[in-house]
Amino acid sequence: MEIKEITNKDEWENFLLQRVEKTFLQSWNWGEFNEKMGNKIWRLGVYSEGKLIGVTLVVKVSARRGTFLFIPHGPVVLEELSVKDKKETLELIMLHLSNIAKEEKASFIRVSPIFLDNEENQNIFDDLGFRNAPMHESAYEATWKLDIYPSEEELLKNMRKTTRYLIKKAEDNKDITIEKSADAKDIEIYQKLNKEVAKRQRFVGFSDNYIKNEFEVFNKDREIIFLFGKYSPPTNFELKNGIKKISSESDSKLVGDKGQIVAGVMIVFWSGIAFYHQAASLGKFAKFSVPYLLQWEAIKEAKKRNCNIYDFWGFTDPEKFPRHPWAGPTLFKMGFGGYNKNYIKTQDFVISWKYWINYLIESFRKRKRGL
Repeated sequence: MEIKEITNKDEWENFLLQRVEKTFLQSWNWGEFNEKMGNKIWRLGVYSEGKLIGVTLVVKVSARRGTFLFIPHGPVVLEELSVKDKKETLELIMLHLSNIAKEEKASFIRVSPIFLDNEENQNIFDDLGFRNAPMHESAYEATWKLDIYPSEEELLKNMRKTTRYLIKKAEDNKDITIEKSADAKDIEIYQKLNKEVAKRQRFVGFSDNYIKNEFEVFNKDREIIFLFGKYSPPTNFELKNGIKKISSESDSKLVGDKGQIVAGVMIVFWSGIAFYHQAASLGKFAKFSVPYLLQWEAIKEAKKRNCNIYDFWGFTDPEKFPRHPWAGPTLFKMGFGGYNKNYIKTQDFVISWKYWINYLIESFRKRKRGL
């Protein structure tokens, strides 16, 4: 086996196209995005007798809590590799990265693997000296997926009854429209919506620069779109003394802002999979069920683009962990039908004693967030 950097986009993407377990966080464009964000990256390929058997995108992360190398949702290897070969592939990658980590003054290497959660795969990481990270990375230790190759009728039939009803209810509401956009100008619209939600729910959302760079990088290959749910209230509303036309700004406020965008999602289409990557919606319009219709339109768009899987991203079991911050969103995702996949927990490989500073900080943050 040998390891070397890959500089050819087609070689990288064609290898990943044939893999089953993967996400766009190992795509060529995710590397481009990280470079635009000012992060140093490495695209490494592992070859056996000249044949490419695994790839891994590595990102240098410089944070106040410490510097580390991060492999998001990788490495990605041939499915047919034996346990022995899989272990040797990962060992070769770690030997190579250990040298890079010392050069870059990184205190540890973090791996968020797309290896199915089973004893066989866990033993590989244990044998190589990894330890469970104090916090997950990229919300992907478990995910909810939906096979979308069946017909639209079949997909609707397999949904939870309530979900199907709410989609139909929103579809029949003439005051609700769904608009698709691949225009970078609409980043501002999405971010305005996102910031309102972040303020209401008291979390720090992604920066304008983050969303801008991500959208622009993937949009070059037509791999990303926004979908917006727009609510346009009727031009009349009923008062006790009959029907009155809206004639002033104060009247308009009684029925909501005309033509207001009340929900939005950002979807990434890559390598035969559609990823429900980000979303935001205004709580005061919840009764109109716009997010349900947005998801359904996103699924239909994914089918048009010949995707076979719709990936809803993060998942937590709402029965086992009813108080988890993701329990509510997970119930929403499960209503569309599908299945969950569980992966090995995020793993850390310690390089220096400075790792433990990061460990303590992240452990505290985990308890504070209730994760």
